[in-house]
Amino acid sequence: MGAMSSFAQFDRRGYRTVDARTGYGAWAPTYERTVQDAMDVELLDVLEEIHPQGATVADLGCGSGRTGAWLHAHGAAAIDGVDVTPEMLELACGREGVFRSLVEADVAATGLPSGAYDLVTTSLVDEHLDDLRPLYAEARRLLRPEGTYVLVGYHPHFIMASGMPTHFDDATGEPVAIVTHVHQLSEHVAAAHAAGFRLAELRERLIDDAWVALKPKWEPLRGHPIAFGVAWRA
Repeated sequence: MGAMSSFAQFDRRGYRTVDARTGYGAWAPTYERTVQDAMDVELLDVLEEIHPQGATVADLGCGSGRTGAWLHAHGAAAIDGVDVTPEMLELACGREGVFRSLVEADVAATGLPSGAYDLVTTSLVDEHLDDLRPLYAEARRLLRPEGTYVLVGYHPHFIMASGMPTHFDDATGEPVAIVTHVHQLSEHVAAAHAAGFRLAELRERLIDDAWVALKPKWEPLRGHPIAFGVAWRA
């Protein structure tokens, strides 16, 4: 597996850093107002190898239910969401009719039944994990033969180029970072192969006019990849 780069060597912000459960718990009240569709939903829209229609889905790291809502709108038959943060699960629960069940658990140890899902999804989670292999192994355990695992992530190149961790402003207005790791795409490939996946599709979202309109200070990063979406076949 390719060597993981420490985020510390790229960090230009120096924000106070908290673990994922603490951070997302504090971010929950404003999360939906601060995360842009261009980070995740737009990648789901362009992936051709994701087929939610009629599928039974496990959404690992379901958060506030953004991915679940997209899956539901695209015809998923049943969606089971898993997240480590109770406050985010409460938001997901508020999306009426989207989830069949919601479970508080680690994405790498969900407790969901083996081989029960046509599709497994994970969005904007992997940078918080120090090791990708348990996540990929769990996704593979949950899938039926020929099932698909779709992961959408914060692009490692952007983390390195911008020096910016996943972060939010807390109730006092202080910027707070959530623990961030840099996983090269080669690490994803190695973890996926070790779990028994083969690559079906890879897409990258670049900083473009739409992004610069949202974040004018990102003009110097125009053309850099900010997020990626990948589909793996079991």
